[in-house]
Amino acid sequence: MVAVAGSRVLGRISAFLGAAGATRAVYGALRSRPPGGAVLWERKNYAGRTVNLHAGLATATGTALAAATVPGLPARARSATALAVLAAGGCGAYDDVFGAGDPRRGFRAHLSALRHGEVTSGAVKLFGIGAAGLAAGALLKERSADKLLAGVVIAGSAHLVNLLDVRPGRAAGAVLAIGAPGLLRGGTAGSLSAAPMGAAAAVVGDDLGERTMLGDAGAHALGAALGLAIVSGNGRKGLAAHAAGLIAAAAAGDRVSRAVEAI
Repeated sequence: MVAVAGSRVLGRISAFLGAAGATRAVYGALRSRPPGGAVLWERKNYAGRTVNLHAGLATATGTALAAATVPGLPARARSATALAVLAAGGCGAYDDVFGAGDPRRGFRAHLSALRHGEVTSGAVKLFGIGAAGLAAGALLKERSADKLLAGVVIAGSAHLVNLLDVRPGRAAGAVLAIGAPGLLRGGTAGSLSAAPMGAAAAVVGDDLGERTMLGDAGAHALGAALGLAIVSGNGRKGLAAHAAGLIAAAAAGDRVSRAVEAI
């Protein structure tokens, strides 16, 4: 029993430190040689300061690498994590780059554009992350209803963290706060909680210092990883409760986005 408990603790520590180390390494490499040039990854934040988006790509990569290498994680959990986190990060990065000048916000705006024949970067993100969430949920759960709920939780968690990425440190802080209870769980859920926490911890100082931001790439990737941890540690009732809360949060966020867009 002691040996099993020690193995679980080691898995969580390995996931946290592995994600933190990989994130810092990728973050440093991106700062030195940003793909496509530095200007492509620069944005003005809420205060008008120029920051880079390197933290987003770094945290997505660091989280996925940590989950792929942490000891004791089942093969299906590794595959689900790689799929959901990298897809969420990739779709988010696409929106960061190609949706930078698009003032439309919220699900309704992007779905409305789609009905008129325009595929926005936000629509690509919405459907891409949703599909990846469902595929990852199908890897982690056996029954059809559980697979669907798992997909909603993974995609919904990705969206929730992105909604919070409005000021320095908020999304990263939310990841640390939401993931902390998951560390108390054993097995897969504990390790999958530790990975995004380690990645967020690695860049939160630069985020708060307004040198970088998570952007859509990092916020969605970290949120998806938290969703995977929630799915791994819950049965159908827990999944249903989380899914309901996330849908409510998404609906509220969409209303706020429309209100801001109308100002």
